[in-house]
Amino acid sequence: MLVAVLTASLLFPGALSLKDKRRRIAGLTARIRAGYPVSVAEVGHQELWQRGTIGVALVTTEARLAQSMFDRITDGIGRNGEVELLSRTIEFFRPEGGEA
Repeated sequence: MLVAVLTASLLFPGALSLKDKRRRIAGLTARIRAGYPVSVAEVGHQELWQRGTIGVALVTTEARLAQSMFDRITDGIGRNGEVELLSRTIEFFRPEGGEA
């Protein structure tokens, strides 16, 4: 078993309030959940109007599958112009007792 985690730093250009930012981030996380079998949540910069961080998690048996899925997810961020991807990191974890 392998746990893959994507952390994406985001910019919300033109967001004029936390309410506006939250609307944009809710739309983004809903699209990710609808398109991929992952868990996703806002995990940072909740108090800032134009910045945000989301975390996306996936349990799989193959790192290549997770990498491919995360690549597609990050490629889709910003397509509607409401969100820009500033950076991303991908980490892999093998829980104790998990098979190699």
